[in-house]
Amino acid sequence: MKILGISLGTKNGNNDTMCRVALEECQKLGAEIEFIHLFDWDIQTCTGCVACSRGLVMGKGMICTRKDDYKALYEKMVEADGVFIVDPIYESGGSGLFHIVTDRMGPGHDTGMLLGLNEKLIEQGKEPLNPRYFRQKAISFLAIGGSDWAVRTETDHAMLAMSPGWKVIDNDFFSWCKDVIMQDDKIERTKEMARNLVEAAQYIIDHDLTIMESDNVDLWKGKKGACPHCNGNAFYIYPGTTTAVCELCGLEGKLVEKDGAMVFEFDPSTEWHAHDILSGKAAHGKDIFENEGRLMNLFKDPEFIARKEHYTSVIEPTPSPSKGK
Repeated sequence: MKILGISLGTKNGNNDTMCRVALEECQKLGAEIEFIHLFDWDIQTCTGCVACSRGLVMGKGMICTRKDDYKALYEKMVEADGVFIVDPIYESGGSGLFHIVTDRMGPGHDTGMLLGLNEKLIEQGKEPLNPRYFRQKAISFLAIGGSDWAVRTETDHAMLAMSPGWKVIDNDFFSWCKDVIMQDDKIERTKEMARNLVEAAQYIIDHDLTIMESDNVDLWKGKKGACPHCNGNAFYIYPGTTTAVCELCGLEGKLVEKDGAMVFEFDPSTEWHAHDILSGKAAHGKDIFENEGRLMNLFKDPEFIARKEHYTSVIEPTPSPSKGK
């Protein structure tokens, strides 16, 4: 078993330390460990060029126009049996670097989209994707903040696992933790998360689980969340109604009061559409394939070309002060 730890904090700061706390515990349980301090790597922002989704739609493979270390990072995550990510909290949610990693995971590594690519490759008589891209994986998240402003991290972090469809085992955050290395309860909780991750990774290995076979496998070890499907705790409430959408899995339902608590309820017949299970991912991937196809055809449309030319001519962007020197 191999466990990969990824820290997105300052060099040898709290995030690096707690990531190493978890990795040491994993090592004690017999796992091979690897540690990445992500600021040492060249991880560039996504440009939104959609080369990744178009590459999948056209059967060209997993493509990204950014020439940096992201592909190597993704391959490291794919190779590992479990991934433990520790992220600093700056503004209540995931860090900017974490959001970049999530953006880059995006449609180009979405299992629903990759299944569509596989079909295209087979249709074209080409070699299908390596099955390892469809192997299930255990992943846990820990956020560390210096104040009590932290509750958005759960949703931000779990979104990274949404695209590939990996199983989230624990998703926790520590508030008021500038001195986390001296807080024994936090040290022990981190070790517990490590043990949970190893246990889940071992289950996946023992059962040779693929992402396609594991929709009904529950490996969650954290506290039960408000969403009974994904354990998410963030909802968009349509103004003036009790209708709400889970911001993580995308299921729509109602917020109702029961026994003095707000409860999220949804129609079980719609659960197939959740974005964290294969049926929902496949439906979402199909929609993206169709939308990308329509957009590609638009580039040949005279009206589309005329509109783009008009608005492009309205104003030029201000050049970068630093790049202009």
